[in-house]
Amino acid sequence: MLSDTMTSSGLQGKVALVTGVNNPLGIGAAAAKALAAEGVRVVGTYLPLAPRATVERTPGLEYYSALVTAVPDELAAAIRRSGGEIVVVPADIADIAAVPMLFDRAREAFGDVDILVNNAAIDEPDTLDPAAESGASTVWDAPIESLTANSFERHFSVNTRAVALMMGEFARRHAARGATWGRIINVSTDGSSGFAGEISYGASKHAMESYSRAAARELGKHGITVNVVSPGPIQTGWIASPLEQRLAAETPLGRVGLPGDVADVIVFLASEGARWLTGQVLYVGGGRQMGL
Repeated sequence: MLSDTMTSSGLQGKVALVTGVNNPLGIGAAAAKALAAEGVRVVGTYLPLAPRATVERTPGLEYYSALVTAVPDELAAAIRRSGGEIVVVPADIADIAAVPMLFDRAREAFGDVDILVNNAAIDEPDTLDPAAESGASTVWDAPIESLTANSFERHFSVNTRAVALMMGEFARRHAARGATWGRIINVSTDGSSGFAGEISYGASKHAMESYSRAAARELGKHGITVNVVSPGPIQTGWIASPLEQRLAAETPLGRVGLPGDVADVIVFLASEGARWLTGQVLYVGGGRQMGL
């Protein structure tokens, strides 16, 4: 059962909408579990994809590509076994009609959303460098393609537009019911200032951070805090062993991150302990990136 200490965060009975919970080893799934452990009723979204079978069970592109096609039934079952509450909703947040639908589904299941966690993202290597087009991404060890209108649209429709629309929908409904407490937590990347080899991913996240700071300024009067979690490399199934060793050596705390490392910060930002934090970008990467 859930811990009797869950009320220390002030989150018991709140309703959270967490996007991108499909990968069982992902940040979204970890955040859903961590919030549910605090007594939060969770609505998790996932993008329906054709299942991808693989015999690979070690981290790398093939393994990760299979993980992200999962339907989060086991996540939901695990949360319920622990005494938590969750519903999972299929949705493509690149479709603007999905945004109000998700808030409606949350209301039907548990009530109005108090906590919004924008975690879902698309990340496909692209480049402006003609010499790199036939090579592979140094991060994904996957083919890297030239920037096109399509690659731009794929990234910005999910990583930027959807996040902005989700924040707007949250704020409108929050104000309409006269609520005075709300949390928005957006998941970025520590490469957002300029991500060579993943230029659309980095740029779309950088734009999302700008929307987040503007939202923090505009929505504070409604009792809503808006903060950004900016992870370094997190082992969600994609970091092959040689790369993991290299990244660990580059990280002051000596390892790559785990989804729970990020989930704990998300819970903190949702909690009463973070009531005086808004408009901030928190680097969650073991010191690999340090803000001024």
